[in-house]
Amino acid sequence: MTTLFRMSLGGFLLACLLLATQCKDGDVIQDPTLYERLGGITAISAVVDQFLANVVADDAINARFAATVADPARTQLLRNNLIDQVCAGAGGPCQYKGKTMKEAHTGMNITTDEFNALVADLVAALDKFNVPAKEKDELLGILGPMQPDIVGQ
Repeated sequence: MTTLFRMSLGGFLLACLLLATQCKDGDVIQDPTLYERLGGITAISAVVDQFLANVVADDAINARFAATVADPARTQLLRNNLIDQVCAGAGGPCQYKGKTMKEAHTGMNITTDEFNALVADLVAALDKFNVPAKEKDELLGILGPMQPDIVGQ
């Protein structure tokens, strides 16, 4: 486990312990959101940064991102949109402000193989940060339904 993830997890567990000791009879403690279980914005940002590094290194799809990588402003916009999209999808406080997936990918004719390569790059980023299987599967379950709006458009 990375230090960042352990620190986030440790802080989260401490907060849970403090909350549990302050509850009165009958109080209901809500389960933590996926956003909280992932470690919040800092951990999500680290995963997105690794994901983007994986994509840039992936010869199966990196040509699709060449123009974005060549332009620092476009790269930053993509990074911010990805962070917001994961954060919002996971129940965090972020709001995704980018285009719909269909709008963003229309005319690109992305193949299923390219989509799968992108997912593999995300999984590799999640694995690098030792994201537990439950959270990884939950996140992929949120992002996976976007495939029809991306592939073949």
